[in-house]
Amino acid sequence: MILKNGFQQQQQDNKGTFVHPHKLSRLISIRNRTISIYNCKHTSYSLSLCSSLTYTTGYLRRKTCHGGCCACVNVHFVLFVFINLFLKSCCGQLLINVQNQGGEVIQESITSNVSEDVITLEFQKTDGTLITQIIDFRNEVRILKALVLGEEERGQSLYQVMCFVTKFIKGDFISSDAMAKLRQKNPSTIRIPEEDKGKEAFIMTSWVHLNRSMAISRHLMTVCSEALDATYIRNVDLKAWAELPGSSISNLEAATEKFPDTLTSRCSEVTSLWAPCLCSLETCIGWYPCGLKYCKGKQGDSSAAAQTNYRCGIKTCRKCSQFTYYVRQKQLCLWDE
Repeated sequence: MILKNGFQQQQQDNKGTFVHPHKLSRLISIRNRTISIYNCKHTSYSLSLCSSLTYTTGYLRRKTCHGGCCACVNVHFVLFVFINLFLKSCCGQLLINVQNQGGEVIQESITSNVSEDVITLEFQKTDGTLITQIIDFRNEVRILKALVLGEEERGQSLYQVMCFVTKFIKGDFISSDAMAKLRQKNPSTIRIPEEDKGKEAFIMTSWVHLNRSMAISRHLMTVCSEALDATYIRNVDLKAWAELPGSSISNLEAATEKFPDTLTSRCSEVTSLWAPCLCSLETCIGWYPCGLKYCKGKQGDSSAAAQTNYRCGIKTCRKCSQFTYYVRQKQLCLWDE
């Protein structure tokens, strides 16, 4: 998103360009969790939008430089007041230390983008697998992306990426607005979820053609760009989305391609590395805010206040997902042996 208010720049004998803070709005480009400030065609300045609240004054140094366009931007407090105001409508981020069932501690990053109505949860498992979960509230879509490191000594590539697209169940995660307002009193605390929701099995039935995936979610093409041939979906979810306003089963089905009907062998039962089979991948979200807690007005308050419920905390959960899906060769599923 580019903010397009007018701006001016003053050149100072090719030593740099100074941009007045109140004229910076057009220079700000926001993508995901990064804010980039542009002062010309070839130069950009960047800082993390959701984790740079400690920067209240100072300079942002150039990343690239071409010709007489090199410059530093003197960013004053006025700019960061603007950024803080924007954060309230854009995103909020939490870094959570979570203890898994094996007793190991991993760090989750949970980011809320209120304007897009999207929550992103990301963490790296102890085996190196990178898990990214995107919840698109507007379209009731959950995207779980897994980047799995390959076994190069067994002929696999450095890594492979899979995306699993399922219908998001309302009430299984707090809203993006509520998420953006969460704060931690003790960020270093190791969190343990209050409720274990067990494991849910997903039998994927089709591939997704990302170039037609806008009918499902406009975030799919970006999130799963490295999984062009490995983005999976279920027919039962297509039918559920078709019931939503503005959706149609024909558009949804046009974005997918069904797996072959004849395949029933699991990869653990197949000996040839080049034979097709049904692969299984399991992952667990060790901690996430799955609901809000409400309290009643304290005794001694006015009668109206005493009858009012107010938010007083969050409920936290743990949940595992097991995805079963078609692979064209067992070589792509060596962990399922």
